[in-house]
Amino acid sequence: QVQLQESGGGWVQPGGSLRLSCTASSSRISLRTMGWYRQAPGKQREWVASIVSGGATNYADSVKGRFAISRDDAKNTAYLQMNSLKPEDTAVYYCNVPPRSSRPDVYGTDYWGQGTQVTVSS
Repeated sequence: QVQLQESGGGWVQPGGSLRLSCTASSSRISLRTMGWYRQAPGKQREWVASIVSGGATNYADSVKGRFAISRDDAKNTAYLQMNSLKPEDTAVYYCNVPPRSSRPDVYGTDYWGQGTQVTVSS
């Protein structure tokens, strides 16, 4: 079982920056992919970024060049650095640890944090 807790959300003007944190309850989180999703009011939840245990990263086209995902496994934490923020980035941001499709018997659960609000407005 893994519990995830996001922090770092808040209000920022367009062009500003925020850094989100996601801390996991498990010290073995280094073996898992971690990711970020977001959901605006009335919209479907969308994938933003992910980082695998080896450190490789992937980003949605809408945030490429502006956001950076990273991890510190000694702290059981993933980060999302958000720069050049736009009003359309406004959403609740969720941390995610997906199942391992190669080992559904052991790592078959899709874990989510409770979310942190990011508001970009002038």
